[in-house]
Amino acid sequence: GMTGHRPWWEHRAVLALLILLSGAPLWWPAFPPLTDLLGHMGRYAVQLDAGNSSALSQFYAFDWHWIGNLGVDVLIQLLGPWLGVEAATKAIVIAIPMLTAAGFLTVAREVHGRIPPTAIFALPLAYNYAFNWGFVNFSLSMALAFLAFALWLRMARAGSLRLRAGLFAALSLALWTAHIFGWAMLCVLAFSAELVRQWDGGRRWFAVPIMAGVTCLPLALPLLPMVMTFGEGGAGGQPFGHTWFNWPLKERWAVSILRDRWEWLDIASITLLGLVVLGGLIAWGVRRRRPGGLPLILAATIMAALFILMPFALLGSAYADMRLAPFALATALLAIGTPQRGARWFGVIALLFFGVRNVATFWSVHSYDQSYRQELSAL
Repeated sequence: GMTGHRPWWEHRAVLALLILLSGAPLWWPAFPPLTDLLGHMGRYAVQLDAGNSSALSQFYAFDWHWIGNLGVDVLIQLLGPWLGVEAATKAIVIAIPMLTAAGFLTVAREVHGRIPPTAIFALPLAYNYAFNWGFVNFSLSMALAFLAFALWLRMARAGSLRLRAGLFAALSLALWTAHIFGWAMLCVLAFSAELVRQWDGGRRWFAVPIMAGVTCLPLALPLLPMVMTFGEGGAGGQPFGHTWFNWPLKERWAVSILRDRWEWLDIASITLLGLVVLGGLIAWGVRRRRPGGLPLILAATIMAALFILMPFALLGSAYADMRLAPFALATALLAIGTPQRGARWFGVIALLFFGVRNVATFWSVHSYDQSYRQELSAL
């Protein structure tokens, strides 16, 4: 009997606040202290300078190529001339966790028809190890992949499949340009959802994967630029040694999903999220009713398998497997749905978890910022 009465986590103002606060840890510092980002900012400076200053053009030339790893670079090209390198970088990087949170919440809403309190548990995963490391094109593309997937689901529900095919042919190219991983993520999510949709449409079991594949064909467009540029060595083919099935490393990545500054907090956080997923799975088993989040369960299972099967380096990207772990976990969390009993408590615990992670991230970023300022003044 919850009709007409919406719990607090379904109110627009609360959701808007959660999305806004997801960017808050990065408001204070002059630029986000993410490890690799400083090197990227050097590249942005060269890119925007376009050979105007002799100091830079003496050492650097900049040559644009269409590769699947340009998300923030393209945005810098648009915003940089107005804001300058540092402010543009800061604005874009603050937007990434906000877009990630928005993506998670919209997917949860599309899949369950309402926002479950358990979806709030996924929000701190925006500050995953790969993001803290400064993999900003990757992180941007993953956020956009979840937003695109929500649209994919909504258009299917509205029955506009032909329009969806055309729109997503263009969107898949844009997403691939941001970063190849976001495009791959969208393919996994969309294919999982199509499997469920075709099955619900009453198709024979053997026709289900075939038809799901056919409806996902518009997403295959980025294979064209990939084939065209394959021989150019743009990815850099250096071997990274023995990188298949390195179990100690896989274990470390799994534990490091939220790795930041305090090991005990990060491991406790991952343990809590693991227990929430486990609780969700047990609840379905007990209920024996088909969960609404089935497309996300399929997608999370595929991602977990990819995390285990992928080598350390793929397509010239190191840490290929490590990046997937947080999003496999987020997808599993988003699959859970509203608990039948104690939903309010889940909401409270999820909000507390979000708050603790947010404050910890703010404090960690602040400490890095102070050390960066000292080192800059010394330099």
